[in-house]
Amino acid sequence: MLGTLVGLAMLVAATVVFSYYTLWTLAMPFVDLDHPLHSFFPPREWAIRIPVILILLGSAVVGSFLSVVMIRSNRKKAAKAKAAASKKKA
Repeated sequence: MLGTLVGLAMLVAATVVFSYYTLWTLAMPFVDLDHPLHSFFPPREWAIRIPVILILLGSAVVGSFLSVVMIRSNRKKAAKAKAAASKKKA
């Protein structure tokens, strides 16, 4: 039950963010600059900056995770090889 609620909350959050971003990027350029609706949205240049920042941050996190996994895997292989070599000597 908890998983269903979490999934529903994530779906609602994604829908709200998508709707807000779509309205901001596709509809707001056609609204007059002095209209009060503009007070609910940041300047238009952030419509490009925010996704670029999120993509760069996500790529850095994924790259860091993969690097850590590869380093740990290599250490395990080196330890196994060292243990096998010491068994051969004995």
